[in-house]
Amino acid sequence: MKAQVKMPGKRILLVDDDPSARRSIKILLSIDRHKVTEARDADEAQKLFAQKTFDLVISDYFMPNKLGTELAVNLWKVSPSTPVLMVTGYYEKLIGSGVPPEAILAKPIRPDKLRQAIAQAVG
Repeated sequence: MKAQVKMPGKRILLVDDDPSARRSIKILLSIDRHKVTEARDADEAQKLFAQKTFDLVISDYFMPNKLGTELAVNLWKVSPSTPVLMVTGYYEKLIGSGVPPEAILAKPIRPDKLRQAIAQAVG
């Protein structure tokens, strides 16, 4: 039996243009008592990031107007120490793209993988 990763709730910015994907991920995060702020796209995420402090950003990779990797670069200019996890249906394309492999999660997201990635990112 695997030990579950337990940690205090974190402030997480969740960025995904798909409302059902956001809702599913938010439910997983809320179960672990994380405080989740949602953004529909990279532009909205950047505005929220400028207004609030987050422990972690979880972003979809493929979104209209900006890719998740572009969003990550922009956020790191403001706060280089804020970890960004990338979730994607294009997992194979991201491997070797410069995004650290431990920061990439394939959709659909498995709860255990999400918990493990969060623990590594902010633990």
